[in-house]
Amino acid sequence: MTPQADPPIDTAIVAVPETGGGALYGMVDMLSAAGTLWHDLVGSVPSRPLFRPRIVACRRDAFRCTHGVPVVPDGSIDDDFAPDIVIVPELWQPPGTGLRDAYPELGAWLRARHTDGSLIYSSCTGAILLAASGLLDGRTATSHWAYEGHFHERFAAVDFVSESSVIAADPSGRIVTAGGSTSWQDLALHIVARHGGAEEALRLAKGSLLRWHDEGQRPYAALVQRRAHDDAIVAAVEDWLEGNHAGNHALSGAVALSGLAERTLKRRFKRATGTSLIERIQCLRIEEAKRRLEMGVEPVESISLAVGYENTSFFGRLFKRLTGTTPGTYRRMFQPIARAGEVPATAR
Repeated sequence: MTPQADPPIDTAIVAVPETGGGALYGMVDMLSAAGTLWHDLVGSVPSRPLFRPRIVACRRDAFRCTHGVPVVPDGSIDDDFAPDIVIVPELWQPPGTGLRDAYPELGAWLRARHTDGSLIYSSCTGAILLAASGLLDGRTATSHWAYEGHFHERFAAVDFVSESSVIAADPSGRIVTAGGSTSWQDLALHIVARHGGAEEALRLAKGSLLRWHDEGQRPYAALVQRRAHDDAIVAAVEDWLEGNHAGNHALSGAVALSGLAERTLKRRFKRATGTSLIERIQCLRIEEAKRRLEMGVEPVESISLAVGYENTSFFGRLFKRLTGTTPGTYRRMFQPIARAGEVPATAR
């Protein structure tokens, strides 16, 4: 007698008006394809759906999420539905804007699902809803790299790690968060591998042309994020450094411009911006190096000298510390994107 196959895993994918439509429906597509895609493509394995994804919203009414994408929920959080898995996709909300108190009923539902045993996953800024619910208090989490300051300011009880692509909140793995925007793809592969096996995750990746971002978020992150403050002198120094960070006298020039003692400027700069003056100069230089690596074929030694470092070895170590990768690897990652608009070569 043929053994009975396990039923598909009930999976709730949460949607609110701020949800990113691409991540929402991409996750629906990916989980729906798990267990069936490889069979449809090559026919060498049995076809068995592994997940039963449903879009769940605060209400059953249809609505439009970010960029006008229509959403027709399969159910609401008021339904008698106990999913095995709950996924909160990304939200399109600029850093500093708040969803902390926007959906209290959703926060209560997420807490209840966790208490009842559901595994909770989020991708990108979906972690904001988990943090607002209190589920991440005292736990480790990640989100898009640009929201690190947002988490520190609004969710101080969360141990925020910006470098990771996918990270468990604690050793139990009952809550897992994923990093930047397209990290939902990494999250989908994690979920499929965890619940459907490594072979199926590999089939899904190959069938969908996905890759795992094992380099994490650091190569993608902007090293300089200017934040609002009311120190006019520091703001003037920031403006001046934008065009004068590569010279040998960047620090002394900034001090001279400020009219303050060096120690005083350093203290005020740190207080106003959250970063030290030396760190800002270094980050500006590495950002310039990143741009040169992305856009041209200039040798690394020449780039090092152009951004202010005569010692190429020191430049390489600093670059890797700040970006998580070497200059050469960075160029290979991003230069093809800079050329993506070129007319493709004609096949022979």
